[in-house]
Amino acid sequence: MGKTTLIRKLCFDWSRDSIPQFDFVFVLDSKALTLTESTYSLQTLLLNLSSFAPSCTDPDAVYAQILAAPKRVLIIFDGFDGLRDYEILLQTQEKDLITSFQKDSKAQNYTVKRLYSAILQKVLLPGCTLLLSTRPRGAASQLLRRVDSFLEVCGFTPTDVETYMSQYFTDPALRSSALDRLKSCSYLHLLCWNPSLCRLVCLVLEQTKSLVALPRTLTGLCHQVLRLKMELDRNSTNSPAEAQAQISLQSVEETQTQISSNTQRKRRYSKTQTKSRVQVRSRPQSTRRAKWQKKEEIEVDGEEMESVEREADRTEQTELLIQLSSLAWDGVKASSSILTTVVSAKLKAFGLRTGFFLSHPLKTKPVVSSGEEEGGEREDKEEIGEQKKKEGRGKRWRTDIENADSSDDRIMLWANPFLQSYLAGVHLALSRTVSERSFLQTLLFQSGQKGRRRPQREELELTQRFAIGLLFHTRTELQGLHLYPETAFRDMVRSKQALVTKHLEGLSHGDLSSAQVLEACHYVYETSFIHGNGSRDSGGTRLLTHLASNLPEVLTFHGVSLNPPDVFIVQNVLSRGGTEGRSFCLDVEDSGINVSGLQALVGLSNINTYRACIADVITLWEQLEQSGEEGLLQGAVSKLKIDPLKATQVCHIEHLAKLVNIHTHRRLSDSSSQSNSILAEGIPAVKELYKLQVELGPEKGPLGLPKLWELLPGLQNLRHLDLENSEIRDKGAEQLADALVSLCSLEELNLSDNCIGDCGVKKLTTTLRDLPKLRCLSLFRNVISDEGAESLAAVLPHMDALTDLDLLFNKLTDVGAQSLGDSLRNCHKIKTLRMWNERMSCRVIERLQHQDNRICCH
Repeated sequence: MGKTTLIRKLCFDWSRDSIPQFDFVFVLDSKALTLTESTYSLQTLLLNLSSFAPSCTDPDAVYAQILAAPKRVLIIFDGFDGLRDYEILLQTQEKDLITSFQKDSKAQNYTVKRLYSAILQKVLLPGCTLLLSTRPRGAASQLLRRVDSFLEVCGFTPTDVETYMSQYFTDPALRSSALDRLKSCSYLHLLCWNPSLCRLVCLVLEQTKSLVALPRTLTGLCHQVLRLKMELDRNSTNSPAEAQAQISLQSVEETQTQISSNTQRKRRYSKTQTKSRVQVRSRPQSTRRAKWQKKEEIEVDGEEMESVEREADRTEQTELLIQLSSLAWDGVKASSSILTTVVSAKLKAFGLRTGFFLSHPLKTKPVVSSGEEEGGEREDKEEIGEQKKKEGRGKRWRTDIENADSSDDRIMLWANPFLQSYLAGVHLALSRTVSERSFLQTLLFQSGQKGRRRPQREELELTQRFAIGLLFHTRTELQGLHLYPETAFRDMVRSKQALVTKHLEGLSHGDLSSAQVLEACHYVYETSFIHGNGSRDSGGTRLLTHLASNLPEVLTFHGVSLNPPDVFIVQNVLSRGGTEGRSFCLDVEDSGINVSGLQALVGLSNINTYRACIADVITLWEQLEQSGEEGLLQGAVSKLKIDPLKATQVCHIEHLAKLVNIHTHRRLSDSSSQSNSILAEGIPAVKELYKLQVELGPEKGPLGLPKLWELLPGLQNLRHLDLENSEIRDKGAEQLADALVSLCSLEELNLSDNCIGDCGVKKLTTTLRDLPKLRCLSLFRNVISDEGAESLAAVLPHMDALTDLDLLFNKLTDVGAQSLGDSLRNCHKIKTLRMWNERMSCRVIERLQHQDNRICCH
C-alpha cells in the first residue's frame, strides 16, 4: 500500500465513522503549489482544491463550522516527497500577512503557497491536526524532525508480493510461471518490496518470454521497462501508420505498374516492326515473365521503404527520449516530479502515450454560495452527465492527450520516480553535453562529507546509481538512447567508466558516513551483474573486490534504513570480503532491517559480531529453533553484542528484560528443548553488557523503570549505570537500592536530575557502602538536604573505591556541607567532592576548600 492509497483508505474509514474525533477531513495535494495566482482564500482552498471534498451547497455555513471547531479538523498534505523548496513554507510569516489572515481569511487574495505555509505554522486553523506524507528521504523529509509522531509504510512482504501478482496475472498458468521466474532471481524478487518497482517487475514478466533472462540490477530492470515501452509504443503508433504506409505503397505500386506498362508497350511496338509472326506467338509467355519481375521489384521497393520508415521512427523516438532525459534531470535537480518547463505537443503526447508522464487535474470546483442554491440540482445533473461523458472519452488515450493539451487546470508530472531517475541517469551518463568534469562533480559523493548537515536526496542517489549502471551496461543495448556515431559513443563511455573507476577506488571508506558506504555498495553492484547468465564483467569484479577489501572492519549502518534490496547488496559485498579473507563487526541497530535480512547477514561466516534490535534478534532465534537450524542458532547467539546499550524507549527496556530472562532461565521459552544446550552457559552478550544508559526522560521514566528494577539483578557484570533524568524520586530510589545489591561489579552510577530526596538517599546508602568497585557517584541536581547529606557522610569512609562524588545543586545548607567536609577527612581515596547551591554561604565553602582542596564548587 502506497502513501496516497493509505490516505484514501483513511478518508474512506472516516466517511464510515471509524475516525469520530474529526468532523472534517481535507486532503491538500502538494501539486497545487503550482498555482501561483493570488486568488485563493482558506475557504476556497479547503472547499474547492481539496482532493475528495464534494460540491458544497452552503459553503459559508460549512466554513463557519470549520472555524468554530478547528480541533475537529484533520488536514492531510499529500505528495510532499516531490516538493521543492519546502523551507519556504516554514519561514516566519510577515506580521502584516498574519494580521491579514486573522482579520479576514475569506479574502481571495492569497496564493496557495501562502495558505499552505499559514496552515503548517498554525497561523490559520490553530489546533487542527496535520498529517503529512513523504518518503523517508524525500525532499521534505526534514519535516519529520518537527512532528509529534510518524507512521512508516514498510512496503510489501513476500506474501504481499504474491497477492499483488495474483491480481496482476489473472491467468493461473501465467501467474505460476511468472512467480517461478521471479523467485529464480533473488534481487529482482527483493525489489518487489517497493510497490512501484513491483509493478515494473510484473510488466517485464508479462511482456518477456520465459527464455529471456531477467534483469539482475535496478538499472537493468528500468532499461528493460524502457525497451518494452518503446516497443509497445511503436506497435501502437504503427497500427494506423502501417495502414497509411500500405495506401502509399499501393499508390507507388500503381504508379510503377503504369510506368512499366507504358515502357513495355513502347518496347513491344518497336519489336513488332522487326519480328516475325512466329515471335509474336510467344508474347503471352513474355508478358507473364515481365509481370513477375515487376512484382518482385515492387516488393523489394516496399520492404526498403518500410525499413526506412522504421529507422526514421526509431530515430524520432530516440530524439524524444533524449529530450525526456534532459527534462528528467532538470526535475531531479529541482527535487520535483512536476514538469515546470514548457514542452512541445509532440513530446507531451509521447510522454503520456508511453506512461512516463501523468496528466493530473487540479480540482477547482466553483463555490456555490447560499444565494445560488436555486437551480443547483439541475446544474449538478448536468455536471454528472458531463462527468460520464468525460469518463467515456477517457477510455481512449488519444483523447486523453488532447484533453491534457487543451486543459489549463491540468499539470504534467512524472508518473514513476524510478523511471524519472533512470532517464536522468541516461542524461548524465550518455549525453555529450555533460562534460567529464561536470559529470564527476554532479554524480559522485566526495570523501570527508561524514558530518554534512543534510542527507542526500533519494532521487539524486537513484540517478547516480543509474548513471553508473548505464556506463557499465552492455553498449549494444544502449543504441536506442543516443544518436552519436558508434566510435564517439564508445570513447565517451570508456572515458566516463575510467572516471568512475578511479573515483570509487580512491575513496577513503573510513571517512564516509554509513549512508554513503551503503550507496557505494549499490554503485558497485550496478556495475557487476551485466550479463544475462549472471557472469560478471571484469571491471565490475575489480570494483567489488576493491570495495570488499577496503571496508572498515567495524561496519555500522546504525540509523540507516536497510530495506530488503539494501540487505542483498550488503550481503553481496560482505560475501566477497569473505573470499578476500576479511571479517567484520556489523551494526544494523535502528535500521529497520527485517528478520529474514538479519538472518542473511548474521549467517555469513565472516561476521564476527553483530548488533541489532533485541526484539528482532529474539524473533530470529525463535524462528531458527523452530526450523531446527541449530548451527545458525548457535552462531546467532554467540555473535550478538549489545554493549554499550542505550535505552530511549520503554520498549527497549521490555526487550532487554526478555533477553535477560532468556539468559537467566537458559531457554527461549518454557517449551524449548533444542536451545537448552546452546544456552546452557547463558547469553554471552548479557554477560558482556558493561554499560547501560537509560534516557527515558521524566514522562517515560515511570513507565519503564519498574521493568528495569526487575532485570538489573541479571546484569551481574554491569559496570556503568546511567539513569539521569528518569524521574526516579524516593520510591524509585528504594527499589533501585534493592536491585543494586547484585551489581557487585558496578563502577559508575549516575542518578543526576531525578528528584531524589533524603529518604531515597538514606535507602541508597545502605546498599552503596557494599558495592566494592563503585568509583563515581553522581547525585547532581536532586533535592537532597542536610539529613540526606548526613546519611552520605556516615557511609563515605566505608566506600573504599569511591573517588568522585557530585552533589552540586541540591538543597544542602552549611550544616550538611560541614558534615560532608568532616567525613572527607577519613576518605583518603576520594579525589573530588563537588557541592554547591544557593543555600550554602560562600564563606563556609571557602573555608572547607581551604581545609581540603578536594572540595569543588563547579
